Amino acid sequence: MKDYKALLKENSQEHLLKYIDIANDEQKEELINEIENIDFEQLNRLYKTSKTVGDGAIDACLIEHVKFVDEYSLSDEKYNELKTIGENVIKSGHYAVATMAGGQGTRLGFNGPKGTFLLNIAPKAKYLFEIIADNLKEVNKKFGITLPWYIMTSTENNDSTVEFFKEHNYFEYPKKDIKFFKQGDLPLLDENGKLMINKKFEIREAADGNGSIYSSMKKAGILDDMKDRGVEWIFIGSVDNVLLNMCDPVLVGLTVSDGNEIGSKSIVKNDPKERVGVFCKKNGNPGVIEYSELPEAMAEERDENGELLYGEAHIMCNLYSLGALEKIAGKNLAYHSAHKKANYLDFNGNYITVDEPNAYKYEAFIFDGFEFFDNISVLRGKREIDFAPIKNAEGDNSPATAIELYNSFKNNVK
Repeated sequence: MKDYKALLKENSQEHLLKYIDIANDEQKEELINEIENIDFEQLNRLYKTSKTVGDGAIDACLIEHVKFVDEYSLSDEKYNELKTIGENVIKSGHYAVATMAGGQGTRLGFNGPKGTFLLNIAPKAKYLFEIIADNLKEVNKKFGITLPWYIMTSTENNDSTVEFFKEHNYFEYPKKDIKFFKQGDLPLLDENGKLMINKKFEIREAADGNGSIYSSMKKAGILDDMKDRGVEWIFIGSVDNVLLNMCDPVLVGLTVSDGNEIGSKSIVKNDPKERVGVFCKKNGNPGVIEYSELPEAMAEERDENGELLYGEAHIMCNLYSLGALEKIAGKNLAYHSAHKKANYLDFNGNYITVDEPNAYKYEAFIFDGFEFFDNISVLRGKREIDFAPIKNAEGDNSPATAIELYNSFKNNVK
């Protein structure tokens, strides 16, 4: 292994030597160890794309409409056929769920893992993790099974998440059937491509996106655990959608009957400008176009029935065969760059708080794993039944809207 000074010089990161000079012995040793373990080749490659991400990205692709099945247009016969197929998979013991919960509640003005946010639903308030646990317990009771539950945390919130579950007795879910694993991290780079330091004299890092779930599952032995348990199908969803149906037999049945390895649920965009990614085919393979990358003309385009041609919104409601997860885990997903605010330590040991974006964060997106397959089964659901996310403190996609949708859904179910 090369000496850390040589690594810094080769990669134009010599400024870190100034931090090593002012750090104490313990901090110095840890910082040097971090430097020696950085993949500088990857980092340099990522920085080159920082200021050009999105520029002409769509122009280089052949974009096509993706086929979908509208759940609420199915005949009773077809609906029941798909439902039966899906229920047989779920109750067979070959099904598992995974929850992506690596984020913090910062945008909600909440200090803690997002899954520990308390939502004031009727008849009593519940934590987001608790809502998921209760839903899974209902499925377990219905089919006489216990679904394995895998929870992806982050370096930032793993310890507090695990402790939270301990404090709440795992919400009466069997402890042996819950597995926690951490997603990856990548260093942040400032606008000049320089590594940044946090107040602990560590390389400033951030979680590397929900797309890292594939490689993180492999690295943490989760895929092996699934195989040992006989799991064949895995649902992956986010922690913040309180209407998320993690065991949707119609989605499972559709994916199985189509002979596909991946499936997903969608809802129709409210309007062409709604800030959601939409399903499509890119160069013949399934994919999702982010709202920021979709040209206005394409966003407005409609079919012969007057529906948006690119209107199937991706709502983080994804289904995979175990083989599909293993396949994606062996691939290198593209990283996307985001311009973010990042506080840092200056050369004098002062912690600088910033008000404007000053750094690049690199993230892999979960839907970029779709491109390794020929087809995906897309089941169109309904917003009021499938999608009540909590993203913002107020306004759209806030706790207030989630509570209203959740309470309305539960009342209608009754």
